[in-house]
Amino acid sequence: MSPRRPRDRSWPPAPEPLPVAVVDNHTHLDTDAELDDGQAPPSVAEQIARASAVGVPRMVQIGCDLPAARWTDRVVREHPALLGGVAVHPNEATLFAGAVDPGPDGLVPRPRPEHAVGLDAAITEIADLARGNDRIRVIGETGLDHFRSGEDGRAAQVDSFRAHIALAKELGLALQIHDRDAHADVLAVLERDGAPERTVFHCFSGDVEMARLCADRGWYLSFAGPVTFAANVGLRDALAAVPLTQVLVETDAPYLTPHPYRGRPNAPYLVPLTMRTIADVHGVPLADACWTVAATSEAVYGPW
Repeated sequence: MSPRRPRDRSWPPAPEPLPVAVVDNHTHLDTDAELDDGQAPPSVAEQIARASAVGVPRMVQIGCDLPAARWTDRVVREHPALLGGVAVHPNEATLFAGAVDPGPDGLVPRPRPEHAVGLDAAITEIADLARGNDRIRVIGETGLDHFRSGEDGRAAQVDSFRAHIALAKELGLALQIHDRDAHADVLAVLERDGAPERTVFHCFSGDVEMARLCADRGWYLSFAGPVTFAANVGLRDALAAVPLTQVLVETDAPYLTPHPYRGRPNAPYLVPLTMRTIADVHGVPLADACWTVAATSEAVYGPW
């Protein structure tokens, strides 16, 4: 048997610049990509410069555990290109609540010392960060994740999700939703509690029916690298079913690198690859698609 070739973890080349600047509306600049040996992770300033060079001069930095939320609060004050979002991620909610029953993946959640404060205290800190910084424009990512949680964890996630929905409405901020294998339950919570005026499904993964339901309610669907994968015909069908005025684009970097670089590190400078798929699916010129998505981003998050 021949030895397995090492996986390529080098940065992909820069794509062709976009004709009109757009916003990466969900990225994690606090999370270093797994790189080949000898590659140093870029600084925030380097990430911004690299993205700006290809038509992505603005981005929304998402911090969804307490250290990341604190980091986000600091970094968006330092870089005008960034706005921020803060929340307790659903998988973090299970840890703060002490729910360590294994999920469908068979893994047992491992709390860290920071989780000893409990879920209520964690959400209180998130609320304080959001109230204290007018560059925090998002409560998120929050929602439900059935992939990594058992029944106790799912109950904690619902409690956390509802608290974040209430916070977004109280502060008049956009809500970004994490929905993994939990479509029906996420929609049920939103229907019961009432969604904030500006609700975004981060890295949308539902089908056409769900996409149409979300669009009918005035919610926004954000598409990431998976919409570019050849096998994801259903996801492109869902994108086609949503008015372009309710579509956003994101990287979720350093995860979900778009085709043809799947498996390699992701960063905001790769947004143009996904943006071109969005334009193709909607059958509009790339410049028109970029203009529309950029305008929607400002409508959702406000001016930078």
